[in-house]
Amino acid sequence: MSQRKTWLKTGIGLVLTGLMLFPVYWMVNVSFTRDRDIRKSPPNWFPVPGTLEGYRAVLHQQGQYIATSVVVGFGTVALTLLLAAPAGYSLARLRPRGGGALSFVLLIAQMIPGIIMAMGFYAIFLNLKVLNTLPGLIVADSTLAVPFGVLIFTAFMSGIPDELLQAARIDGAGHLRSFWSVVMPVSRNSIVTVSLFAFLWAWSDFIFANTLDGGGRHLPITLGIYHYIGNNNQQWSAIMATAVVASIPATLLLIVAQRYVAAGVTAGAVKD
Repeated sequence: MSQRKTWLKTGIGLVLTGLMLFPVYWMVNVSFTRDRDIRKSPPNWFPVPGTLEGYRAVLHQQGQYIATSVVVGFGTVALTLLLAAPAGYSLARLRPRGGGALSFVLLIAQMIPGIIMAMGFYAIFLNLKVLNTLPGLIVADSTLAVPFGVLIFTAFMSGIPDELLQAARIDGAGHLRSFWSVVMPVSRNSIVTVSLFAFLWAWSDFIFANTLDGGGRHLPITLGIYHYIGNNNQQWSAIMATAVVASIPATLLLIVAQRYVAAGVTAGAVKD
């Protein structure tokens, strides 16, 4: 009975996984399918004969959007780490007054709908004359990642042994030196976790990009796909190829960093 239940659970898991991954498979399939074969009935379950015309169109027409998203993504990561890591260290090790209230406020900030924040940023950026600029978009995207980053760093750094920091203080290191030379090197898992989520949020952002940078010269890939669909609603192979190319960086990052993410997210959940 136990073995039968195991096989049943495995079968159900495979079916559900197949259903969830089917849109991804169909996206890849259509990206290699010729335009005249897309509307065949029944459709081709495999792109035979296939074509690379969609990918050629993507590389020619979407390259600048991908480059912009890379710049915004890494800029968001840098700004998030610059703000979140010291804040997390302060809440975890220095324990300032009102630290608990600040953590609660950061948690509440993550519940604010993005469109509300985008409207507020629009008025602020308009007055500061940073509307339709990459720095403005990086700052806006960072507001999504910084609260999450502070909470992750706080949880992780709270679990660092006190003996490690006491040894640093005995050697004459102050708070800044201890943070940079002791805490940050042992916080690799949390750094990778925060960096990954910050990059993914910036990479997949559409609301801030459309509201704050919709009229700029350098648009991210989300707006590139949006405009491409509007201009080429008959070239489905090129549209799906654009979606595949846009998914590759996020997929590679998740594959490479998944073990660090698992350790970073669960850090501080168990105390000795």
